[in-house]
Amino acid sequence: MMHLLGTRDLARDEAINLLDIAEDMAAVQEREVKKLPTLRGKTVVNLFFEDSTRTRISFEAAAKRLSADVINFSAKGSSVSKGESLKDTAQTLQAMGADGVVIRHHASGAPHTLATSGWIDAGVINAGDGTHEHPTQALLDAFTIRRRLHGAASRGRGLDDVRVVIVGDILHSRVARSNVWLLTTLGAEVELVAPPTLVPVDTAAWPATIGYDLDAALAAAPDVVMMLRIQAERMHAAFFPNSREYARTWGLDDARFDRLPGTTMVMHPGPMNRGLEISARAADSPRSTVREQVANGVSVRMAALYLLLSSERGEA
Repeated sequence: MMHLLGTRDLARDEAINLLDIAEDMAAVQEREVKKLPTLRGKTVVNLFFEDSTRTRISFEAAAKRLSADVINFSAKGSSVSKGESLKDTAQTLQAMGADGVVIRHHASGAPHTLATSGWIDAGVINAGDGTHEHPTQALLDAFTIRRRLHGAASRGRGLDDVRVVIVGDILHSRVARSNVWLLTTLGAEVELVAPPTLVPVDTAAWPATIGYDLDAALAAAPDVVMMLRIQAERMHAAFFPNSREYARTWGLDDARFDRLPGTTMVMHPGPMNRGLEISARAADSPRSTVREQVANGVSVRMAALYLLLSSERGEA
């Protein structure tokens, strides 16, 4: 794997192979010594132009458990805040000998530019770009669903015929976009539910159905309900009247949660707005996978870094 920029062009075999490697990495997390010497001597740079403690720490833990050297770069308080361009930053990292760059950027397409511009020779992993994609989040979501469904027999399996309902701010969500492409590649059926104002204008090419009635979607007994965060920092217009109205119409409250089948998984990429998109009881129930998603994120990101930076990558 040269780069991991999105899930749209990820083939089914490639995705399943990455998830299978993540199973091996998850087994390492259960050992007393949670480290492998695989990436010893490699340098991974976490290049974050946006705040995201959860994703950055997950990538940092993944790289360190593979014995890589980690450099954390935050745009705040750096030369970027003084006007330095992405090109200049990339060339600085190149001069420092970075082998892999994990980039999170507010501009859609920034990771693709970094990977294809020739400014840097390092492998690039997209940790979220604008309102475009967040591939490792979708991969850890798929890994979590697969483990819940198949347990120890997960290896080699896709998500064929699994019904997933993704609810919330589809318009601004890179998690939703990455999940739509990955989950359907793995064989799942995806339905998106949101207020009409929070659905992108052109979704004709998306391999998912669009709905606006959450109660109708939940009545069909989906296997997975994934609630998305309402991104207040991106809300520059009146997309819905107020938070109480949103919670009443599109939130997973206690009443809706109680109507779900006992086998339905409840997911959330975090951080959660409790009482807005999801109730506290739903978030903390045994059917919730929120904490599993955090733990599985380290395993999936270890697998991505392994494929990107190990010696086998060069041979492949």
